[in-house]
Amino acid sequence: MTKRRIAPQDFASLYSQYNANLAFVDCGRKCAPLNGGQPVCCSTENAIPVVDKAEYKLLKSRTDLWFDYKPNDAVSRRIVDELNDHACAVECKGAAFCERDNRTIACRSFPFYPYLDKAGKFIGLTYYWDFEDRCWIISNMQVVERKFVEEMVAAFERIFKLDPEEYDTMKSHSANMRRVFSRKKKIIPVIHRDGGYFKIKPGDKGKLTACTPDDFKKFGPYKSEAAYIKAVKAAGGKLEPAPKKGYLAA
Repeated sequence: MTKRRIAPQDFASLYSQYNANLAFVDCGRKCAPLNGGQPVCCSTENAIPVVDKAEYKLLKSRTDLWFDYKPNDAVSRRIVDELNDHACAVECKGAAFCERDNRTIACRSFPFYPYLDKAGKFIGLTYYWDFEDRCWIISNMQVVERKFVEEMVAAFERIFKLDPEEYDTMKSHSANMRRVFSRKKKIIPVIHRDGGYFKIKPGDKGKLTACTPDDFKKFGPYKSEAAYIKAVKAAGGKLEPAPKKGYLAA
């Protein structure tokens, strides 16, 4: 008998339970002026969405928003070539056409992923560090909403039960982050699943130390308001008013 794996209807259920705003500010308006007017997370020039084929099947049945991603350089070809048999790379029509109910799990989670400790325990959320200098949220983790954290944790708990390969992928990614950050002598920031902020110090054997978001480093143009204004002007972008409550790009 073939073992059941995650199916389109599972993703439909996940979508219904995992739809909280990442934060009540429009973070896409912060990074867009530095990215040709498009939020970083909504452009395959920065991030290529990868989905389970079962998820893609669901999306194709619900919307025409998504289509196959076509690699256009050596880096993107390598990313696509390294995907497992159950995954595929996709692309959407862009932020202007976003359908929030039809965002992928990857879109709903960006820039975060589930952090697993050395024993494989799902501790909480940390971020994809390749986007440190481009994603505003990574430099402003204090704005992440608790409801978002709770829904993301619940969603990935279900995904891990239905798809052991996804669990293994996140465990491997977490281990790689520990190696990279230890080598660079950087702390790993964690938003704990049970509440609070923690850091894992280099050489501290994975120990969680309670902290505040003020202990987390800010990156690139988001180091300060002055740095941000200077970067926007250099990029030829338009400075936006202070973020307002409402729709969030991520």
